[in-house]
This record gives sequence, C-alpha cells and structure tokens, in this order.
Amino acid sequence: MDTSRWTADHARPASPRRRGAVLERAILDAALEQLSTVGWKGLTMEGVAAGAQTGKAAVYRRWPSKEDLVADALVSGLPRMETAPDLGGVREDLLTLCRQVRQIMFSLPGTALRSVIHECDQVQAERFEGVIVGKVVEPTVELLREVITRGIERGEVRSDAANGYVFDAIPAMMMYRSKMYGSEWSDRDLEAMVDRLMLPLLRPYGR
Repeated sequence: MDTSRWTADHARPASPRRRGAVLERAILDAALEQLSTVGWKGLTMEGVAAGAQTGKAAVYRRWPSKEDLVADALVSGLPRMETAPDLGGVREDLLTLCRQVRQIMFSLPGTALRSVIHECDQVQAERFEGVIVGKVVEPTVELLREVITRGIERGEVRSDAANGYVFDAIPAMMMYRSKMYGSEWSDRDLEAMVDRLMLPLLRPYGR
C-alpha cells in the first residue's frame, strides 16, 4: 500500500480557519502588501486572496471590486496623526510635523496610498479622493493650524498667516513632489522647505 501521498498531505500543516474580523484584517493587510510591492496596476483580487491564504470567493463576498477593497484597506491601515508637536518654536514644530507626515507616507499603508495616487487614472483617482483628504490632508492641516496658532500667540508668526493657503502648503508640496518626482524627502529637503518656504510665509512683517 502506497502511503507516501497520504503521509505528505497530512504532514503539511493546515492553515488555521479564520472568520470575521480576523479574516478581514488578513485580506486588508494582503491588499496593502500587494499595493506596496506590485502597485495598483499589478494588484489582483486573486493575488490578495493568495496573500491572505483564503479563497477568492471570501474576498469578493466582502468587496465586490478592487476599488472597494483598496479604499477600505487604506482607511483601516493608514496611521492617525493626533498630536501637534510643541517644542517651543515654530521651526522645530514644523520640522517635527513634516517628519511625522514623511513617516506615514513611507509606511506600508503610505506606500500603498502613493501607489494608488501615482498609477490611477482620473476616474479611479476620484474614488480615493476622500481617503487622501480625510486620512492625510485634513489631519495634517489641522495640526499645522495648531502649530501656527501657537506661533502667533508666541509672536513668532504674523496674525494673518493662519489661512488656508498657508495650511495647504506643506501637504501640497509633499504630495506633489512624491507624485511627480518620487521624492523621499530627506531631512535636508524638509529643512529647506521649512526654511525657504514656510518661515518666510509665516514671519511677522518687518522681520
């Protein structure tokens, strides 16, 4: 009696059967991993299922399209920015905040988001606009508002600098250079942006 096949099958460890939130988390993580390695165009529902060690049907039951899956993966995976730095000076606060944004941009979920931004066409990009604005742009703007308002109270920043154009400058620059040039934003780049762009925008008149 040939038992070699039976023995081989039973020697292979069985994948644990996962359900509910555990399985969904595995699928979302697999989607982020695929985005960061093969990009938006290379991501497939089949590849995500294989990465999550589940069946393709389990993915499609929860997310009927690639766009739906990726949107949920980005929303659930991107780190939150909740606290504005307060180091006693607007320059150091801005640099620290920029470093926090950079850390998110080059995290696994951030790399996945940049893949979507870089590769999607106009129609697809609109599908993810809410994710980009809600998870990256708006939190950054709110923390910038807090940093700049404190700077005004300390007399470092002129009072009319607390406006939308100034608040948009850092996230717009970082997103633009990441998309157009693939810039990784070294410490020197961040310091140059703060010193040459932000501080002149914020400096009180006459200084």
